[in-house]
Amino acid sequence: MTAQDSATPSTPIAVSSGTLLAALGVLAFSLTFPSTAWGLESFGPWSLVAVRSVLAAIVAGGFLRAMRVPLPDRRHWAGLAVVAGGVVVGFPLLTTLALQTATTSHAAVVVGLLPLTTAAFAAVRTGRRPSRTFWLAALAGAAVVIAFTVQQSGGALRTGDLYLFGALLVCAAGYTEGGRLARELPGWQVIGWALMLCLPLTLTGSAVALAFEPVRLTAHGVIGLLWVAAGSTFFGLYVWYRGMASIGIAKASQLQLAQPLLTLVWSVSLLDERLSPAAPVAAVAVLVCIAVTQRARS
Repeated sequence: MTAQDSATPSTPIAVSSGTLLAALGVLAFSLTFPSTAWGLESFGPWSLVAVRSVLAAIVAGGFLRAMRVPLPDRRHWAGLAVVAGGVVVGFPLLTTLALQTATTSHAAVVVGLLPLTTAAFAAVRTGRRPSRTFWLAALAGAAVVIAFTVQQSGGALRTGDLYLFGALLVCAAGYTEGGRLARELPGWQVIGWALMLCLPLTLTGSAVALAFEPVRLTAHGVIGLLWVAAGSTFFGLYVWYRGMASIGIAKASQLQLAQPLLTLVWSVSLLDERLSPAAPVAAVAVLVCIAVTQRARS
């Protein structure tokens, strides 16, 4: 572990800006499931994932070229491969497959578990050990989110659950490694190079998937594709990794406790899903847990 890995923010301004950036990432991510549901109106699951990654890589490549960014050091490529496998390919593919049979509210179970899983991955990967208060608040927040989302789905497990739990694991690994790399590289370069690393695979995947899956372009489908490509995959991960580098992986991950509830709000407004009266109660409980985790020492 390098000195940069163990560094912590030294000023309130650094902490505040890092929290804001991570929160912007959560806001961008909260639209991912509804946007994916829209995208599936026009594209098959494999086409949607491959094309979104290609479009995001085009945006990232344009920035990398315009800024004349040199290639990362050799020691960074293994970490970038983990980011690519986790957040560029693994999580989008597994959740998109899950959303063929699961509602967005049910899929939010993944997001409810993700903060705790990311904090656990980070503790192993970076050697940090958050305090007992941190873990108690994180567990409480995760329990609230899980109970709420399971209640929303009627408590029944679905075929897509294996996809969702697989997505949880690969995404937590990608977030952790990306947050670690963002201490040495700007956050936008972390996701940018991860996208470029996947480009040969996603270009090939796009060609094959588009040849076998029907495409029926609609306004919703195109908007959904553009958002998951530019909003969730590039902008969201850019600000997310910068935020994690500033305030720490474990603390930033707890901000995602609010993501399932935000996703449910978008699901109501964009997909006409019905929201339970329990939502405001769950929202308050989650926000309390977030406040505790942000104050706990890590």
